[in-house]
Amino acid sequence: MSESVNMSHGLSSGAAAGDAAESLAGRAYREIRDRLVMLDIRPGSPINEDQLGASLGIGRTPVREALKRLAHERLVVAYPRRGTFATDVNITDLAHISEVRQHLEPLAAASAARRATAPERASLHELAETLRSEAVSRMGARDLMRLDLEAHRALYAATHNPHLEDTLVHYDNLANRIWCLFINRLPGMAGHITEHSPLLNAVVSGDADAAAGLAREHVVHFEQEVRALL
Repeated sequence: MSESVNMSHGLSSGAAAGDAAESLAGRAYREIRDRLVMLDIRPGSPINEDQLGASLGIGRTPVREALKRLAHERLVVAYPRRGTFATDVNITDLAHISEVRQHLEPLAAASAARRATAPERASLHELAETLRSEAVSRMGARDLMRLDLEAHRALYAATHNPHLEDTLVHYDNLANRIWCLFINRLPGMAGHITEHSPLLNAVVSGDADAAAGLAREHVVHFEQEVRALL
């Protein structure tokens, strides 16, 4: 009996250690990803694993696991004997990214309108109200960008399709890196963010067709705004 208890305790400890490691790697991934998306880590700059881990309060192993995921998502690139670097932001990628998003964003919006749970609809409604509030017009560019990311990620999660969610988070991240290049030259940025409000309301009300149409318009408008600055 004693041996059985000890074995069970050992397995539980091992599982707990594995969960903790995964949790650290997941946190490292999310925090490094958002630094890359917001260009806090500048395009083309080298990634120092030790410095990055120290700034996050996380060891080297979770940081390395996070960087492997981010390389797959084209946010960092590793070169043999040279190290890991934040990928460059290439404005010529805008057309390719928009082409994908014009097809998938409407699908995600319609799916969310059909599948969102009651708590998700309540959360999306609250977010839509925030987007309509006077406070948005007083926000700085970086806070607006974070609100934009929050709206998109909440909508993607409400699709309950993890493959679609992962794909759209990936392309939204790439699009936002391009947007961040022009963050100080977009006078109508608050207006672009508030476009999410009717979209989220369509999802909340379950109107899949309206949600899809508004999502498509939003992507097209984003590309037009960026191209107007080129």
